[in-house]
Amino acid sequence: GNANVWSMLSGDDELGYVYLPTGTGTNDYYGGHRLGDNLFAESLVAVDIETGQRVWHFQAVHHGLWDYDFPAAPNLLDIEVDGRPVRAIAQVSKQGFVYTFDRVTGDPIWPIEERAVITSPAIPGEVPAPTQPFPTKPAAFDYQGVSVDDLVDFTPEIREMALEAVSNFRLGPLFTAPTLAEEGGTQGTLFRPTGGGAASWTGAAVDPETGMLYVPSNNNLGVIFYYTPDPALGGNLRYTHGAPEAARLRGDAPVGPRMPQGLPLLKPPYSRMTAIDMNRGEHAWMQPLGNGDRIRNHPLLRDLDLPPLGGDGRGGPLLTKTLLISALSAGGSNGGPRLVARDKTTGEELGSIDLPTGAVGTPMTYLVDGKQYIALTIGGQPPNLVALALPD
Repeated sequence: GNANVWSMLSGDDELGYVYLPTGTGTNDYYGGHRLGDNLFAESLVAVDIETGQRVWHFQAVHHGLWDYDFPAAPNLLDIEVDGRPVRAIAQVSKQGFVYTFDRVTGDPIWPIEERAVITSPAIPGEVPAPTQPFPTKPAAFDYQGVSVDDLVDFTPEIREMALEAVSNFRLGPLFTAPTLAEEGGTQGTLFRPTGGGAASWTGAAVDPETGMLYVPSNNNLGVIFYYTPDPALGGNLRYTHGAPEAARLRGDAPVGPRMPQGLPLLKPPYSRMTAIDMNRGEHAWMQPLGNGDRIRNHPLLRDLDLPPLGGDGRGGPLLTKTLLISALSAGGSNGGPRLVARDKTTGEELGSIDLPTGAVGTPMTYLVDGKQYIALTIGGQPPNLVALALPD
C-alpha cells in the first residue's frame, strides 16, 4: 500500500508529460507484508497528461526498507553529453544519488548498475531484494553507509569514544538490510543517510545556461531496530520499527549510538552544497554549509585547528546570473541564522545577512519596478515571509 506522491511534481509543457516521484510502501521499514520489488514504489514515473497513461518509469529502490522515497521534484534540464543534446531529467534522492534520464524515453544518461547488497541476516518474514540500482555517474553527493573508517577522529580519545558508541550496532554499506534489536546483543542496524535524507524536499537548483546542478545535503546517521507489537494495541504488523510502548514508559527503550557530551559520531562535513556538471556527470565543487561553530566550540574541540565542519542546515538553493543563495541556521553576527550568497562557479562565500529566525524552504526572487527582491519564509511564532533588497 501507499507509494503515493507526497513530494512535488515536475512537468514538461512541450512533451505533455508530468513526472511523479513516488513514496515508500507501507510499512516504511518492514516489508514482510509486501514481498517483492513493490513496483511502483520509490520510483520516478512519467505520465502523459492528456491520456493519463504511463510513458516510462524507473524504480530506484527495490522492496524499500529504509524510507528512501524520492523527497523532491525532479529537475528538468537540457544538457550536452558526449557532443549530443539531451532533454534530461535529474532526480536527487535521500540516498545521495542523482538519477539522470532522457526525459522523453526514460533511458538512463549514464549506466545504472544492479549491484548485490547485504541481505542477511534478515528479519523473520522479510525477503530483502538481492540487488539495488547504483548510478555510475554522477558520483554520490554525500556519504553513504557506515563503517569504522567513517567515525570521527578529531583526537585519538574521541576516536575511542566513537568506537565504543557503535560497538553494539550493526554497520554496513548503503542498502544493508535491517535486523532485530536483541537483548544483550546487537541493538539494530546503523544506516546513512537516514530516512530524512541526504537531499530533502527543498531539492536542487539547475542553471539552464550551464547545465550545473546544485544540491544541499545532510550527513546524518540513524538506527533501524524492530520489536514485536503488543496485539492489544491493534494493528496487524508482525514487526514495528521503533521501541515497545512499555520500554518507552520505563525509560529504557533502545536508542541509537550516543557520543559523550554531545560530540559528533561521524567525520565532517555535516552538511554541504555540491555543484555537479550534468554535461559530464562530474562534481565541480563542494563546500561545507557553515563553519559548524555549534560543534567546534565543544570544550574538547575548541583548541583544535579544524576545517569548516558544515552542519548549519541545508537550506534550498536559489540561483541568479552569478550567485547561489541559500539560508543557514547559524553563523550570523550573533551566532544565529543567516542568508548566504556564494559565487556559483566556485562555491566561495561572498556575503551574508542575518535573519530574525531560521528559514524554512527555498528563497525566491522577483523584480518590481526594476528592483530585485529576495523573499523567503522564516519560522517562529508566528511564522513570517521576509523580503530583502539591496539599498537604492
